Amino acid sequence: MHELAITRNIVAIVAERAEGRAVRRVRLEVGALSGVVPEAIRFCFDVVARGTVLEGAELEIIDVPGRGRCRACGEDVALEGLIGRCACGSSALDIIAGEELKIKDMELDMATNVETA
Repeated sequence: MHELAITRNIVAIVAERAEGRAVRRVRLEVGALSGVVPEAIRFCFDVVARGTVLEGAELEIIDVPGRGRCRACGEDVALEGLIGRCACGSSALDIIAGEELKIKDMELDMATNVETA
């Protein structure tokens, strides 16, 4: 299950960017053509986040549908897989969306630990 390794990387990247602050929410964009199973990421997230600044954070996954652009006629085509066909009959398509796997944003707890004298 490569989603476990992917989830570990996501948690590591977010934890580094959080700079010690607690993370409340992480939003990911996962493309339908990325080869990543969003439910597997969800399943792994809480386990991988345990003991880190992401523990207890909400994971929101934004599904990005597959889209291609026909080289023959220029039309955009919905893609269910890496191979598709345009209404014009051409299968020469450039993928323009759906391969994404990225951290869209994160919400941090803005409370800071301030020492008082």
